[in-house]
Amino acid sequence: MAFTTSHPELYYGSLQGTLTHILSAEWIWRKRCQEGISPSVLLDPLAFPSIDDLDRRVNEEQGNMLAYLNGLIDADLVKPVNYQSTKGQPYQNMLWHLLVHVVNHGTQPRCEAAMVLTQLNQSPGNLDMLINFRRPS
Repeated sequence: MAFTTSHPELYYGSLQGTLTHILSAEWIWRKRCQEGISPSVLLDPLAFPSIDDLDRRVNEEQGNMLAYLNGLIDADLVKPVNYQSTKGQPYQNMLWHLLVHVVNHGTQPRCEAAMVLTQLNQSPGNLDMLINFRRPS
């Protein structure tokens, strides 16, 4: 199955590993920013044996993230967030820095996944962020 097949082009080994890494990062950063909890491990790709399993979890996390973001006010964006890396190293950044990082962090693994999907004749199409946000006026 292409989802679990190893691809040397992918830093996280497979589409399963790559897409789980993207989800893990978004989940960890939301937990740090919203709840003040710093998970020490990423989500396990094996917890998502199929693309449908991963899709369900991605949709759940996207709902959680949107609910969190919709509750923020401008003043929240400049508040410091204290958190720990997965190795336990303490850090502090302003919330807006972390939210921008979440978007930027997924760029490379999304591009790698898109390349593999395109090789498998399953191109995801245009990944331009603005395309996803654009609405008719």
